[in-house]
Amino acid sequence: MEFAVIEGIKHSMPPAPEGEVWIGDDAAVIQGSVGMELFAADLVVAGVHADLSIVTLEDFGWKAIAVNVSDIAAMGGVPRYAVVSIAGASGGEVEKIYRGIKEASDEYGVRVVGGDLSSGKELVVSVAVIGTTEGRPPLLRSGARPGDFIFVTGPLGSSAAGLALLRDQRREARDGEARDGEVRDGEARDGEGVKEADSLSPEAISKLAHAYSRPRARLAEGVTASIAGASAMIDISDGFSADLNHLASDSRVGVELFTVPVAVGATLVDALGGGEDYELIFTAARPEDVFAEFERAGLTAPLIVGRCAEEPSLRSLDGGVLPVVGWEHNL
Repeated sequence: MEFAVIEGIKHSMPPAPEGEVWIGDDAAVIQGSVGMELFAADLVVAGVHADLSIVTLEDFGWKAIAVNVSDIAAMGGVPRYAVVSIAGASGGEVEKIYRGIKEASDEYGVRVVGGDLSSGKELVVSVAVIGTTEGRPPLLRSGARPGDFIFVTGPLGSSAAGLALLRDQRREARDGEARDGEVRDGEARDGEGVKEADSLSPEAISKLAHAYSRPRARLAEGVTASIAGASAMIDISDGFSADLNHLASDSRVGVELFTVPVAVGATLVDALGGGEDYELIFTAARPEDVFAEFERAGLTAPLIVGRCAEEPSLRSLDGGVLPVVGWEHNL
């Protein structure tokens, strides 16, 4: 439903002038005073994009910046400036949100230059970011070609697994409180899901929790993929399968996946459709150039997961059908 609505909006608006890209990619590409600039906007809504019973308002502010930086990264760009608008927060809550905003802004080199505050029934943080590709052509979703290799910048499913883990920990804590006093209606459970966490190392548990509460934009990886000759790129926000489908559809190529890299503690279902990993999917014709450039940049090598095919309708995984699954807003 969400993507159909976006398509409707796109077709109702004037087309972009030659050389610019408007609605439909991770960020808009517009003509600036000294070259092409990137313009991205995204928002986070309490209860939709973050469960504030298991993460902090500082985490909420961090995420609002990080998801926008990820859109810039998916174009091979670097963020410069941001404006931030907040609705539905008290003065004290705004201060906490802005602590997270500042931490993320410092991390990614973004300067917050303005914004707005409003009352509201729901807590919402909306961010718009301007960035640049520093003279390189922007990487669009539509540039993949048959025969290109498909890369991801890291294992998948950490955010979805981290969300499940944090919720299990919250329920376990509440169950412990209930056993110490009255059992609360509907909240006592048998600890299902906690046993799997018990088999993970403390480092793995921390990494999963952090993947959900403080997602990381792959900024350096996006720039490096661009320098290495990537042909198309998209970030993983809706889910690996869904976002790969967006890239393939816009590029009019098919997909033949050999494998799906699953993060420690996650499941294949988490990896395919969990979403909010904010890893990057990109395509390139020459893997040797990609690996050499990532090594030169001191980054972990991306993973080859498949190739682009001639038949645009093809979506396969290890010889079977690739399920196109992922997050979609209920509009």
